[in-house]
Amino acid sequence: MWMEPKIDNDKRLNEEKRLRIRNNRHFFLLLLAFLVALVLADGVVTRFLVNNGLGSEANPFLKMWVKSDLLFVIKLVGASLAACILWILYRTKPKMAWITASIFVSAYALIIIWNIIVFYIATGRLS
Repeated sequence: MWMEPKIDNDKRLNEEKRLRIRNNRHFFLLLLAFLVALVLADGVVTRFLVNNGLGSEANPFLKMWVKSDLLFVIKLVGASLAACILWILYRTKPKMAWITASIFVSAYALIIIWNIIVFYIATGRLS
């Protein structure tokens, strides 16, 4: 009598987990692209506020470049480097990469929201 080989439940669950992670790869790439876009948007909003005298750059490393076009190059290179590092991390520790990228996306979203609120308060459009 032929008996089917017993499939290890843990092995099957691990395989399902790997497939799920692999299928989420494109969503993670979208998250990284969104992170780079938010970093660049932060640069645009900050430069607008500084040039119009409505705010100042809080980052001491970027203060000297905030009125220069070099700001966007620095932001793009820095955000791209961070995205590459997160992608490398994703390949070995996907959960940690998701958490880290999500925290940075949330932080930059909050920074942009804060800058927009500063704009509305400074221009008197928000009381």
